[in-house]
Amino acid sequence: MGLGSENLDTKRFTDEMLDWVRGRGKILIVIHDNPDPDCLASAIALRHLFVMKVNREATIAFSGMISRSENLAMAKELEIPLTPIGLINFREFSVVCMLDTQPGTGNNSLPADSSVDILVDHHPMRETSEKCRWVDIREDYGVTATILYEYLVTQGVYLGTKLATALFYAIKSETQDLGREANKPDRDAYLKLFTLSNKKLLYEITHPKLPVEYYLMVNRALENTKIYGKLLITNLAQMNFPEMVAEMADFFLRLEGIELVLAMGQYGDGMLLSLRTIRHDLNAGILIGVLVEGRGHAGGHGMMAGGKIENVPASPEAIHEAEDFLANRLLAELHIVDTKPQRLQELREKRNFNDPLREV
Repeated sequence: MGLGSENLDTKRFTDEMLDWVRGRGKILIVIHDNPDPDCLASAIALRHLFVMKVNREATIAFSGMISRSENLAMAKELEIPLTPIGLINFREFSVVCMLDTQPGTGNNSLPADSSVDILVDHHPMRETSEKCRWVDIREDYGVTATILYEYLVTQGVYLGTKLATALFYAIKSETQDLGREANKPDRDAYLKLFTLSNKKLLYEITHPKLPVEYYLMVNRALENTKIYGKLLITNLAQMNFPEMVAEMADFFLRLEGIELVLAMGQYGDGMLLSLRTIRHDLNAGILIGVLVEGRGHAGGHGMMAGGKIENVPASPEAIHEAEDFLANRLLAELHIVDTKPQRLQELREKRNFNDPLREV
């Protein structure tokens, strides 16, 4: 059942879904691996909805790790209860919810033999999702947390300061302060939640202390950057923090003259990818699907997407092979031929940039 943004549809959907949940046992909420602010805020919002409307707690389960300092600060400051999915006995739960991801996407650790009852997401509908009982997928929304915010408002549920702060930060970070893929529902929610959020907590989340490893990773990304006109490709090589791929993709998209960024890095048993663009004639979700075809999985939408190619061990040879494979596919898809890549240093020299530190 796919829904639009009318309150009438949302009210009917949530009424019927809550009635169905009310007659069942333990509730599990599954979010995607290495969770970001959108799925974290969505999870505690749905958990709060269940507490307030059916008087039932829900367990939030995730896999991977939370390594980005802002996300760690969010989980800590807002006291988000999280359980590693490896500790979950799925047979104990009669209601399984999935937020900001879908079955079979490869970016969540739901066992293949487990079914999903309630699915809420803003990414394009997948065929596997049609089997879920309660499905609310709104591709025209920029943030899953906006959908959950509308659930709470429609059901007349009180939002405490911490929950409002979580939802606001999710919209803020996912849309980069409404500048990326934010539509009217996201803007409306952002403005209303801003007045309810705790500004001191927001500061603590957005300005955390960063470990030394973060700066070493940034340095590696800078050194391994290749520029093909308006396209930038960077390889972080072996990573300790999987979220750095997306962070570096956003970081490099701010470079003047760059319209498309592919960031990658080896983590676990594969190569993680993040694609960002400011071009409206490209669909990042479709493009990254082409890049990983036959070797992995991916998902996304207009301006941002992520994915993974499998079976890339942590060896320099395997990492370079994966980079060459992805770069060649991307260049071919964009019809970029006979173009020698430039390094950042070469770009600086070409533009005759006057370095104020040169004389120091």
